[in-house]
Amino acid sequence: MKSLINTQIYTSQNNITDELFTADSIFFDIETTGFSPVSSIVYLIGCMYKDGQNLITHQFLAESKSDEKDVLLHFMDLLGRFRTIITFNGTGFDIPFLKAKCDRYSIEEHFKDYSYIDIFKMIGNIKFLLKQANYKQKTIESFLGIQREDMFSGQELINVYDSYISTHSEESERLLLLHNYEDITGMLDLMPVLTYNRILNGAYAISSAEISFYTNYEGETCQEVIMTLQNDYAVPRRVSYQQNDFYFTMNKDTTKVRVMVYEGELKYFYSDYKNYFYLPKEDMAIHKSVALFVDKQYRERARAGNCYTRKSGCFLPQYDAVMNPSFKKNHKDPFSYFELTEDFLSSDVMLRQYVGHIFQNALHPRKK
Repeated sequence: MKSLINTQIYTSQNNITDELFTADSIFFDIETTGFSPVSSIVYLIGCMYKDGQNLITHQFLAESKSDEKDVLLHFMDLLGRFRTIITFNGTGFDIPFLKAKCDRYSIEEHFKDYSYIDIFKMIGNIKFLLKQANYKQKTIESFLGIQREDMFSGQELINVYDSYISTHSEESERLLLLHNYEDITGMLDLMPVLTYNRILNGAYAISSAEISFYTNYEGETCQEVIMTLQNDYAVPRRVSYQQNDFYFTMNKDTTKVRVMVYEGELKYFYSDYKNYFYLPKEDMAIHKSVALFVDKQYRERARAGNCYTRKSGCFLPQYDAVMNPSFKKNHKDPFSYFELTEDFLSSDVMLRQYVGHIFQNALHPRKK
């Protein structure tokens, strides 16, 4: 077994990387000859961690298949110094694979005791923003503009490893180590992709909110509300998203949320419709205490669908009644609306609540 260590000075990266990559954290990635821990071996484990002001990369390479146990023992000994594991799909593949191998060799492991940051799992929530064909590590690196020297996939390296254990050629070893090295160092460069999640979960300050006018495709003048946010974390690349009447763009330092304004008449539906009467001629509902003074021929028992009063004005859409009172076009409509007022536009609390509502629905869209 070979143990290879590379040391360089660690320089501050960015807010989110410096926050998550601490002295108690370790990146690691494994290379295997297949997906099954029963029929395949782990032949290379690469790690990266801080040691004071230094950034250490440490790789354990099996020079033969019989070295697998030594690779595991050395890695597990190193792992015991840390408390947080940072991986790319490690909780889905690397950890279960290593647990099975430790069981086979009766090696003590404590994977359940660690905290985990799985970059692959965390970007799963923001696929709608990244819009990539797949979410492999190299794809996300390409999205962020990260360049690699390594051109091999893990699958292609299996043949390289078979050649290596037969010939121990320097070129085969270089290719194996390079791929693993760029996998672990690449994860450090990937950390900024997690800023999108942070902002969608509230890491911003409201800078402004204003009404703007625009001309739609029919040539009509319409209104929209534009809310500008100051990002707590700098995002690595501009992204955008649109759903229904909501549209937002994330730039490096600011995010803009645009919402179309509905101008017209909406209805406020009373939930306790059994306590109301509907007046067909007036097209409105009134409480039963007042309806007693209306002739019976001009009133009828209200139903859920006609127990309303009407209001005209300018409104903003919402997926749920986060702002009240809420209005609808029809009783069973999935959307509701609230009145656009100066109080809303000048309230940091209400603006944050509304923006958070938009972002959470983007992260967790309701089923149709």
